Formats: sequence, C-alpha cells, structure tokens
Amino acid sequence: MVHKTEISHIEAFILGQRGSLYRYPELVGPRTALVVVDLQNGFMLPGMPLEVPYTREIVPTVNRLAAATRAVGGTVVWVQMTLDGERERWSVFFDADQLSVTESSLRRDSEGYQLYEELDAKPSDLYVEKTRYSAFIQGSSELDEQLRKRGIDTLIITGVATNGCCEATARDAMMLNYKVIFVSDANATLSDEAHNATLATILPLYGDVYDAEEAISRLVRTPKESRVEAQALSGEPVAAP
Repeated sequence: MVHKTEISHIEAFILGQRGSLYRYPELVGPRTALVVVDLQNGFMLPGMPLEVPYTREIVPTVNRLAAATRAVGGTVVWVQMTLDGERERWSVFFDADQLSVTESSLRRDSEGYQLYEELDAKPSDLYVEKTRYSAFIQGSSELDEQLRKRGIDTLIITGVATNGCCEATARDAMMLNYKVIFVSDANATLSDEAHNATLATILPLYGDVYDAEEAISRLVRTPKESRVEAQALSGEPVAAP
C-alpha cells in the first residue's frame, strides 16, 4: 500500500507560472544530504500506538535513495525523534494533547525509538536526534550545524509523517537557505489526502517534488559547469548543452 500521488492541478499552475516544474536540474552529490525523518519502530511496527502503515512500504525506496546518495559522495542522515525530558520545555504540546503514549513510545530506551531494522543504515552515515517536529527549529537538533560542516546545501527529504515532521523540516530547511527536494514516494502519512496536501504546499513555495527515480536521475558527483571546464582544459570535445 503506497500513497497515490495526485497534484496535477498544482503542477499545471507551476508550469504556467514559471515554465518548469523543477528549480534544481541537478543534485550535486558532495553537497547533498538524504534526510530520513523518524523512520523508527514507534511509527512503523504493526500495533504500535503511533503506527503509520504506509511507512513500511517506502523502506525499499528510501534504501535505494540512500545507496544512490552515497554513490555520488553525498551524506545520508537518519533523524530520530525523542521526547525525553521535553515535558516542561514543550508544555503546550503535552498539556494540550496529553499524548503520554507519544512520549513513552519515543523514549531513548524504548523499542519505538530505534530505527526500523530493514533500513539500510550504515555506520558511516550521520545520526541526529531531534526533539521537535522540525529538525531545524531552534533547539531541536544539531542537524543544521552538522550539515554546514560538511558543505551541504541541498536536502532530499523522506520519512514520516509527510504532513508532520517531514513538512516541518522541509519548510524550515528552505528558510535556512537549503535547496529542498521532497520525495513523493518516500514520504508517508495516514492518508492520501493528507499526503497530497503537503506535496501541493511544498511545490509552489518550499522546494521541488520528485518521485525517487527522478531524484536519483538528477544526482551527480560533480556539477555540470565543473565537468565542462575540465573537458575544456583537457582538450576533450565539449558536448552541446
């Protein structure tokens, strides 16, 4: 069961407005990070209080994206949500919703906190913990600092929930001057309607919306201008644009 993406009305609007669906024709590997948001047992295992069934279906796609990102020298980031010690600092969330089950399911010592075992996570990848929906909001995580140390300026956003932590992270990333790619078939939430509403919000305002194959096809190890310059210096014929 995967989400049925339907944002053709927004795509038509964007084409009419700017002539192209995509802002970013190529994703330069060493400057790109695949950001995998909250694919933890608490959201993924059958019967968990926070289960989002669609998440299990995106795992092979996320793994393909991870392999492709590593292959061009990019960074794969696994983001994990925890609420340990956050009850007082985020009292609006806890007092209004009283989601004690959320807190207990995402404690660091809980099964729910752990990454889903079928994810192709490598020791060389980056692991970041966050305490808010957005990984970029002040005080939530060290993600921004870690990415900037690595010279990252482009983010491919995947994970759960499309309209929750993934959307919040993508919005804030764009406003922190990252190029944002939101992958339609590597994000998941509870319904097609909620999923598509986020895609229709991201595309006009916050970033490009690709499916995974489109994202992978745009990943390159070096930017086009560098390849052309190297060819010119070497005397090799330069292909016409």
